[in-house]
Amino acid sequence: MVFIGQNNHGKTNILTALLFFFGELNCDDLDFRKGTDESYVEIVFDDLDDADKITFKKYVSANATIAVRREANKANGTCEYHGYVQEPTEEWLKGDNATNYTKRSDAEKTPLKDYLPDSGRLSKDAIVEAQAKYIDDHRDELEFLTTLETSHFLGTKNVAKGIWGDIFFIPAVKKASDELSTKSTTVFNLLYSRVLNAMSENSEEFKNAKQSMESLVRRLNKHTEDGGLNKERPEELTQFEALLGGELADWDTKVDVEVTPPDVDGILRVGTKVWIDDGTRTDVTRKGQGLQRALIFALVKALAKLSMRDTAGEEVTRKASRSTYFIMEEPELFLHPQAQRALFASLQELSKSAQVIMCTHSAAFLSLDWYKSICRVERKTSDAPTCINQCTVDLFAAADDKKQFNIIYWINPDRSELFFAKKVILLEGPTDKTVLPRLANRLGVYRHDFTLIDCGSKDAMPQYINLLNYFNIPYVAVYDKDHQAVKDQQAMDSADSSSEKIEHIISTHLGESVVFVNDIEEELGLAAGNKNKPYVALQHIEADGFTIPEELEKKIQTVFSEPLRGDATDAS
Repeated sequence: MVFIGQNNHGKTNILTALLFFFGELNCDDLDFRKGTDESYVEIVFDDLDDADKITFKKYVSANATIAVRREANKANGTCEYHGYVQEPTEEWLKGDNATNYTKRSDAEKTPLKDYLPDSGRLSKDAIVEAQAKYIDDHRDELEFLTTLETSHFLGTKNVAKGIWGDIFFIPAVKKASDELSTKSTTVFNLLYSRVLNAMSENSEEFKNAKQSMESLVRRLNKHTEDGGLNKERPEELTQFEALLGGELADWDTKVDVEVTPPDVDGILRVGTKVWIDDGTRTDVTRKGQGLQRALIFALVKALAKLSMRDTAGEEVTRKASRSTYFIMEEPELFLHPQAQRALFASLQELSKSAQVIMCTHSAAFLSLDWYKSICRVERKTSDAPTCINQCTVDLFAAADDKKQFNIIYWINPDRSELFFAKKVILLEGPTDKTVLPRLANRLGVYRHDFTLIDCGSKDAMPQYINLLNYFNIPYVAVYDKDHQAVKDQQAMDSADSSSEKIEHIISTHLGESVVFVNDIEEELGLAAGNKNKPYVALQHIEADGFTIPEELEKKIQTVFSEPLRGDATDAS
């Protein structure tokens, strides 16, 4: 999922909300709206595996999703999780009412009687278990309501942070040296720990070294593991204890020196330092920000590959989700364009085994092949709420439409920039794209926050317009009427049919059209049939004495005018 949009429109807020839910961040007073003491984030999980369905059984809905809220309370400074549960309408089947039936005489008045222990005092857990069994046996007969539980999620006040899976957050600015630390839960530390664990399990040399260390430690202590006297202990240690004991004789004390076995894995961590040799061998802090950033992402990708191997044969009864989330803020920073594209390809691969969530300002991290993963974040005014525009439907009705669009899309170097534009100018071909910005600049109306897209042909414009409609991006379609004198009636009718398709799909609250009669060359007063038309047209308007025709000037003013503003809503 790639969040894009203008600065200060809410992209970082979305990432922050996710990090708060996952327990990576806490609330402070500024996270609460004025006059309120509560703030919360709700997440819905789908695509559950068997482990998730077991771990979160209570919360799995009929459509196999889990909805959970993390709520912060400013008054008492607490943060708690609560899940949405689907409970039967019958009062005696609601989990919150379980304590009302711990008296056997009360419980036996309900259909739960056949699910209770034969004897003994009834606990709340026994009633909850009986309720769950009854619901499983009679699910098709019961009516359910979805409610937010008042009790704690999973019955625990402090839910473990790792219950949702592994969370890795890479902020916009982070030192590679911090990520290479072996003293915390960094990506490097997790990777290194897995390597050490593998050595412990598979390397005979490593096993022998650990056993030798443990054997040496056992010889140094006064007593054996079973409490007997250690006859192999060096005499020097016994004499040392006696010397210290003699000095403390007036205190009536004894001194025992006991050696604790060292953690060999810990020793290897403490003594670990990463050096980078790019022609000059130094620690990573001496390298450029680009290389440091690349190293961080190399660690992420390596961890993802190991995670895929580790979970292949894992039991489904583990007590936490096996999901992995990589949350990234502006991954393009300090990377040149080619490195950005290479990283995007790696993140696409990573997303097959983990959920990758990022915000970016780089077109290199967008692809129309992945248009359903693009989420455009927008707010109309400074006091308006943040809205999202995401396309979750299939944009192309037929396979040929998609094939044609991909061909045009891939020959257009600006293909992904349109998602960041304040307004998109759709053009038929290279001549329009060459001439119009130059003329607009001469008129003083050129806008750097507008993006000009060469659609390749008039017939391709409807597909671009359809895309812009879904993402709520303002646009203007600039096309030729194509009624040149040299064309016959059939050609004109075909041109009119293409024009009608464009006009039919334009959303009036987002887009408009500007039509050249009959093409840009005719508008400029150029003769038809020139080769290298973009160059010839540019040479023409740069010639001394060229004046922009009045009608063309009006059209250019319209093309570069302020964008129409539609309602920023979720296009899905």
